Amino acid sequence: MSGDGPRLILYGTRQCTHCRRLKRFLAERGIRFREQDIQRSRRAWAEFQRHGGRGVPLILIDGRPLHGFDPARLARALRAAGLKNV
Repeated sequence: MSGDGPRLILYGTRQCTHCRRLKRFLAERGIRFREQDIQRSRRAWAEFQRHGGRGVPLILIDGRPLHGFDPARLARALRAAGLKNV
């Protein structure tokens, strides 16, 4: 992740369909993110819980949690965080 946009962290699992859709959404727009698999990493699981995770995907946008994958809601949150052309 570079310093030219919001910091994004995606908490998910490998088999999560919504996680794959969210990753595709971000990739299609050239938006960089860090992925954390909550099933494979105890640290990721602990972070997920600390951020109020109750289901995947959970994405943090500059530390602010966004639960689930709703493309319109995600686009609004990304624009609010300073990304253009979302």
